[in-house]
Amino acid sequence: MPVFNQNRSRVVQIVFACVVLVIVGQLVNLQLFSAKYKLAADNNAFFRKVVYPDRGIIFDRKKKAILENAVSYDLIVIPADARGTDTLALCNLLNIDTVTYRKRMREIIFKNTSVKPSVFEALLTPEMYAKLNENMYKFPGFALNERSVRSYPYDAGAAVLGYIAEVDTGFLRRHKEEGYEMGDYVGRTGLENTYEKVLMGQRGIKRYIRDNRGRIQGPWENGAYDTTAIAGKNLYSSIDVELQKLGETLMTNKVGSIVAIDPKTGGILCMVSAPTYNPNYLTGNQRRKHFSDLFLDPRLPLLNRTIATTYSPGSTFKTVVGIAGLTEGVINEREMISCPGYFTGCGTGKPKCLDKGVFNFKEAVAHSDNTYFSTVYKRILDQRRYGSIDSSLAVFNKYAYSFGLGRRLGIDLPSEKKGNIPTPQFYRNPKVHGAYFHSCNIISNAIGQGEVSTTLAQLANVMAIIANRGWYYAPHLIDSIEGGDEFNMLEAYKTKHHTANHISDSVFEAVQDGMQAVVEYGTAVRSRIPGINMCGKTGTVENYAKVNGKVEKQIDHSFFGAFAPRENPKIAIAVICENAGQGAWAAAPIASLLVEKYLRDSISGTERKAMLEEFTKKNLIPALMRKAIAARDSSRQAKESEAAKKAMRDTSNIEEEPDIDIPPAAPVNNPPKPNKNKQQRTITTQAILPDDPRKFLPKRTASA
Repeated sequence: MPVFNQNRSRVVQIVFACVVLVIVGQLVNLQLFSAKYKLAADNNAFFRKVVYPDRGIIFDRKKKAILENAVSYDLIVIPADARGTDTLALCNLLNIDTVTYRKRMREIIFKNTSVKPSVFEALLTPEMYAKLNENMYKFPGFALNERSVRSYPYDAGAAVLGYIAEVDTGFLRRHKEEGYEMGDYVGRTGLENTYEKVLMGQRGIKRYIRDNRGRIQGPWENGAYDTTAIAGKNLYSSIDVELQKLGETLMTNKVGSIVAIDPKTGGILCMVSAPTYNPNYLTGNQRRKHFSDLFLDPRLPLLNRTIATTYSPGSTFKTVVGIAGLTEGVINEREMISCPGYFTGCGTGKPKCLDKGVFNFKEAVAHSDNTYFSTVYKRILDQRRYGSIDSSLAVFNKYAYSFGLGRRLGIDLPSEKKGNIPTPQFYRNPKVHGAYFHSCNIISNAIGQGEVSTTLAQLANVMAIIANRGWYYAPHLIDSIEGGDEFNMLEAYKTKHHTANHISDSVFEAVQDGMQAVVEYGTAVRSRIPGINMCGKTGTVENYAKVNGKVEKQIDHSFFGAFAPRENPKIAIAVICENAGQGAWAAAPIASLLVEKYLRDSISGTERKAMLEEFTKKNLIPALMRKAIAARDSSRQAKESEAAKKAMRDTSNIEEEPDIDIPPAAPVNNPPKPNKNKQQRTITTQAILPDDPRKFLPKRTASA
């Protein structure tokens, strides 16, 4: 045979050998390694039902369930088994079209393959569940799966408790070693997020045998290989749900926040972020639509203003300046300082003072004198014994840091900000002050303006420290976990923190004297509670906003920090009402009502009840926010009007548009309650958003 033919024969043999090897290799892969066809085969013979566990229940300090579970159902599909489904009948039941059906199927197959069960329609209403249950024989490949969903019996604490949502492919990639699957729900915000590994529990699996038509015949091997779902662990919080509800009521039609702490334990008694919303609004099969409504709301109800927003603390910061000044010896509580109406120490006439006169330490705190505390701050920074202003500022900052400022407190909620205590390095930057850095450049810090910023939770913690005379536990919401703290999540809240150890009791005594005078006859005298010695400090904070490209001064923020009773402090509290004026006008009365409610369990007396009614009804939504709401509503109504015109043309077969005069939307302060049968939610200017219009599922009862 010629050499050419021999070579060609060898090539053919090699090609055939390669083809055979490829075929054999593929057969081995399909038989031994590939999960796809094994799953398809198993799905023909077995039905694998996921049993979702109940998430852990969260209780308040009095063992009332504030976050519990209700029963709902998901419609599950295995696309490979759904080829014989009556698509039209299913679409009619679900109120979707066939285009939506095919789109969902493509997305499910892309995300989770065609042989794994996926959620086709989540969180069915009871009515929808009943309709589907009667017709499931028409839908091979589909099944109804029971799951536990969240329910909020007190309709309160949205920012604290958080919400859950179904995992997506991005989440599964980030947490691929943690056992999550498509269809699982995970805590996205609040305590649901922080304590996810405790609350989630473990899913169970039940396996059933199918016949040759896919009908379930009974449990496989009598359930010998089934696994039981294990419920998540319950959490016991420090929240007082009645105090929380009152705080949210008082902050209706206001923007701001409230944080109240038990000074002895660091347990948070209430944490209100306003505007808020009914947490049940983010449950059920309309959750995504409702989330979109909240996300686009100009009032930013999804923002937790207690820890995720920072403010200049204003005159409440004078307590820290005063403690540092007394401890450093640059001032004593008897020294008198004169205020002619402005600070004279820097030659600029700033900052100005509301009250002219001569003040000692106690009176300066009581009347919030800017000149007094500007003098104290300047003396701290100008001390020669530290060699330079850089060193002096570093010394002052140590005091601030020891009060929990400029650093995250470690609260058991996500997204906490640390605030800002400006450093010498910041001021030495040539773009800031550079070589011209001196005490008069930063004198605004003395009265809690300038570059100083804090979260409201930090301010409440400062009040707790003053109440305790120099120590605190990190503020936290969860006191204990059912069955023990397996993951050591609560260890950080058992450590006792101290301020600078050379601050004497006499210094704290002097500050408490001044803070008690604030309430007895000073700037917050209207907020005095008969029979309770409350120590407090008002704050009035200048702020600015960009309007039409120009920075314009807005109405001052209203701040107040306090604790009570002085003799045996049981509550420390901080309140801010944005753009509500002086601290005594809004924040102080709200704080005093909450203090009285917590200490006495009620509001008593004609004047106090009148104050409760006044601040429940008072509308303090900032003007800029009102304009944004009006613009949003006008845009929405314009779109609805255009849609209505189009619908009229389509249904009446007319070519010319009818003249329809729909007036523009206007802000509504006290709207009627939404119609429960109405699907489209109307957002108003109320700070507490409308209740979820859908009908909720029955709750499972929870025992403490």
